[in-house]
Amino acid sequence: MKRKKKHDHEEHIPEGWLIPYADLLTLLLALFIVLFASSNIDQVKLEKMSRSFNQIFSGGISVFQASTASNSDIDRTDRNNTTSANPRTFELAQLDELKDEVNQYIEKNGLESQIKATINSNGLVLTIQDRALFNVGEATLDQSAREVARNISNILEKAGKREIVVSGHTDNIPINTARFPSNWELSSARATAFMRQLLTNDALNPAQFTLASYGEYKPIATNDTEAGRSKNRRVEVLIKPLVDLTEGEPQMFETIVLPN
Repeated sequence: MKRKKKHDHEEHIPEGWLIPYADLLTLLLALFIVLFASSNIDQVKLEKMSRSFNQIFSGGISVFQASTASNSDIDRTDRNNTTSANPRTFELAQLDELKDEVNQYIEKNGLESQIKATINSNGLVLTIQDRALFNVGEATLDQSAREVARNISNILEKAGKREIVVSGHTDNIPINTARFPSNWELSSARATAFMRQLLTNDALNPAQFTLASYGEYKPIATNDTEAGRSKNRRVEVLIKPLVDLTEGEPQMFETIVLPN
């Protein structure tokens, strides 16, 4: 009886199916992540996620590398990839980034009760209470106020070509001095003093700045209490957006304040 000869090596099962199987798993993972991100109704995060996956599937980085990438790495990718972002969404993200820098400065210096950064349909607004800058009824910056202006001017360097409006506001208590016959003159002088201090930073372009004086006529709180009047005495720095932000109701930032 003849015996069958043993093969020199075992027959191997083809492993080509592993590649499409791995691709399928990657696509499923991407789908679930996108569904999770979109469920939060956060357009900025969704844009970031979309651009990240565009990079992944075009051969940039693996999905596992992307999942462990830091937020700062993703933000840098966003800033360098403006063409795939909705202009309004991208502009809001840029303003929010500036707001974060202001908030870091506020927190570092314990100025939470004196400076506030918000985003509304007009742009990024830095609200600086008068007590952080001026003595009562005065419009002269002391040393600490000049330091505040210097730090804010450094942040404004990153505003690019955006227009900047510096405005002065008072409460409704009348003033009548030789220098300030009314609150119009006081609010104007305070805004002017602060803007001039900002522009001691040679990196800023004076042509992008506008001065505004509102006196007592744009309050943000009641003038019936001292606490309210204190909020109304302020200097505001508005960083205007490069695109119109009024298309639809802005919802992606907790700090956004809808226009009155």
